[in-house]
Amino acid sequence: MPELPDIMIYLDALQPRVHDQRLEQVRIANPFLLRTVDPPIESLIGKRATHLKRLGKRIVIGFEGDLWLIMHLMIAGRLHWKPVGTKLPGKMGLAAFDFTNGSLTLTEAGSKRRASIHLVAGEDAANRLDAGGIDVLKMTSKQFAQALTKDNHTLKRSLTDPRRFSGIGNAYSDEILHHARLSPIKLTQRLTADEVQRLYVAVRETLKDWIARLRQQTGDKFPEGVTAFHPEMAVHGCFGQPCPDCHAPVQRIRYADNETNYCARCQTDGQVLADRSLSCLLKNDWPRSIDEWD
Repeated sequence: MPELPDIMIYLDALQPRVHDQRLEQVRIANPFLLRTVDPPIESLIGKRATHLKRLGKRIVIGFEGDLWLIMHLMIAGRLHWKPVGTKLPGKMGLAAFDFTNGSLTLTEAGSKRRASIHLVAGEDAANRLDAGGIDVLKMTSKQFAQALTKDNHTLKRSLTDPRRFSGIGNAYSDEILHHARLSPIKLTQRLTADEVQRLYVAVRETLKDWIARLRQQTGDKFPEGVTAFHPEMAVHGCFGQPCPDCHAPVQRIRYADNETNYCARCQTDGQVLADRSLSCLLKNDWPRSIDEWD
């Protein structure tokens, strides 16, 4: 799922292409994509784009007439910039917004259709779709500590809770926790003041670093191939590969469609955390420490 750094890169690319451009046509290929009916999507036609912003993991485009288009890409949704009128690609093509200078198209890989579009009247209505998490790039250390320790949950769950923090998902939470040298299953109310501060610094440094990296990689081009997996990442998507800091093999916890990646030596004092599926299968043979794993 595109997270805060990816959304920022999309906005960087959309600003010079879409801002102040007139929308000439809207093509919706999948009716389930559009989750609102009033105002009708056709009311955007002929309007100029006036604002672009982020709401959590959503991309928001404001148009003349105080109309706000909100796109949530979910896991497999991606945006593309194509020549005007480009045909949508087969089953993956969900929508196209034809501006005077190009077409913004939305595709979604896989068979599950989770991406969504809302069109609302008024910026207040758009803001109501925000889950309410604090802006992690603007928050103070005090605001971070209050949001983090309000309830007693695991660090992984808390960092990825959109009601708590805006824009952090599965991928960057792994990188943040590795940077902070903290276990993904450590409970928030058991953190020391030093650990809370360390995590606060790790959140900001990790996200700012990845925004800078992605901006450098993308340049003036429109971002294609947006992914949660990058070879430069320390642990996310790196199961079995050596940790860049201590060279121990990266571990993982798998659940549903997600997985948590971590370094046992750097983050859990050498303890290998139980994987719900594999550890149940191996039972007593499940290694309890990274040394046993080796």
